Amino acid sequence: MSNVFSFTGTVGRDAEVRYAPSGVAILNVTVANNIGFGDKQQTLWVRVVLFGKRAEGQLQNYLKKGQQVFVSGELTQSEYKANDGSTKTSLELNANIIDLIGKRNESNQSPAQQNYPSSGMRDQEPNRQNTSNESFDTPYDDDIPF
Repeated sequence: MSNVFSFTGTVGRDAEVRYAPSGVAILNVTVANNIGFGDKQQTLWVRVVLFGKRAEGQLQNYLKKGQQVFVSGELTQSEYKANDGSTKTSLELNANIIDLIGKRNESNQSPAQQNYPSSGMRDQEPNRQNTSNESFDTPYDDDIPF
């Protein structure tokens, strides 16, 4: 049986990378996902964790508060006691995929300065120029069957 949970959401606070005593890198980020609509809309907060080499890269520099992301991985639920003694539930996703979507959330950078990590999405279009001497007014010699 497979446990895969995928969603899009907004980073709630900047990502943090820590290292376990064994030396394994652990990236933690909290992502908000709005469910429902109108008066019944709720925000579902999911703690997203990424382990190992993928957590050591530059992704931490791009997972800033307000960034839109697509996340997919294995979902777990745990319970803990809050400071007031009540029992709370927490959702945690062991991520397999974290992709940046939308524009980078830094208003002081121009689009030309934005460099997403190689595994993320890029919002820049390549410059496409017609360098050939072809004219679009030339008739086609092919017979069209319809």
